[in-house]
Amino acid sequence: MSEQYFTKDPQSPHDSRQLEVLFQGERFRFETDAGVFSRDGFDFGSQLLLATCLPLLNGRVLDLGCGWGPVGVIAGKLKPGLDMVMTDINVRATDLAKTNLKRNGVAATVLNGDGFDGVTGQFDWILLNPPIRAGKQAVYALYRESAARLTENGALAIVIRKQQGAQSSREYLDTLFQEVVLMNRKKGYHIFMCRRSLHAVRPGVL
Repeated sequence: MSEQYFTKDPQSPHDSRQLEVLFQGERFRFETDAGVFSRDGFDFGSQLLLATCLPLLNGRVLDLGCGWGPVGVIAGKLKPGLDMVMTDINVRATDLAKTNLKRNGVAATVLNGDGFDGVTGQFDWILLNPPIRAGKQAVYALYRESAARLTENGALAIVIRKQQGAQSSREYLDTLFQEVVLMNRKKGYHIFMCRRSLHAVRPGVL
């Protein structure tokens, strides 16, 4: 079986690549490598998640499963007032995230661990492109722990494809949060925003 991107310590040979990402008129430079998620570019789902949530982000933000760092780096650059924390189980990914923060002049805390291992405190926002290939139990555990790590008015925002279980995820999220809103939908990708308490949420473009 081939090595998965959620492997803690990838053993695949290094194959470093340089990427340029254009996001909302700004150019960003990144380094990626073998053994990490979407090493060939900024994946569409994460782009849609960031574009949908960026105008609303405030306070302390967790990029959960940050990979090589595009979401955290871009959000931190475009909204420098954020207190950004980034974490991933994959050591190679978090090393790249640190490198990419420096390349783009962004300050953030980068942690290495499985899910919330090593992550402390509460968050105003948690952004998650769930590791679907890790299995439903692993993904749902991230949903549960995210719910416990939000501030009173905090929000979890996820991106998930229809064919990867968007509807079943929505149903499970409804058991954890008082409010689950479909904020955006495009090319089969769904962006859900979840809050523990009822709070007016501005809908995205559907």
